[in-house]
Amino acid sequence: MGSPPLQGRGRGWGLSTGRLAQLAAFAREMRREPTEPEKRLWSKLSRSQLGGYKFRRQTVIGPFIADFLCPQKALIVEVDGDTHSVESNKARDEALNAMGYSIIRIANHDVRQNIEGVCAAILGALQQAPDRWASPHPNPSPEGEGLSHSQGQEF
Repeated sequence: MGSPPLQGRGRGWGLSTGRLAQLAAFAREMRREPTEPEKRLWSKLSRSQLGGYKFRRQTVIGPFIADFLCPQKALIVEVDGDTHSVESNKARDEALNAMGYSIIRIANHDVRQNIEGVCAAILGALQQAPDRWASPHPNPSPEGEGLSHSQGQEF
């Protein structure tokens, strides 16, 4: 018998380890083979180029994979093509909102035709969104732990 799903600890999201592994593998594949609009937008979001905000791409959040996520602001940017269903997007957005995330949906066409306008809209949303945490990392190491304990030790 397999392990029960994680209950509120770590990145389990209440999903089985098998389902999490499937989602992670699918996200890796999506990072390896992005759509043209995703490549174009990532070239503007990567390396903290947009207002100094850090983004991750194809990030697993619960049972979903977000195209782009700014963890500090809990802002998800979705690049939508013609195949996206309005009804499934609405249900997905409601679930992500309930988890504390805001979502911006950008059409492929807008990324292709008006990348600067898209970036301005994303930057505006980032500047309006509250920070999720005051420090750069939500779980800093306790005082006195970390590198200071391993310095001078050989492995």
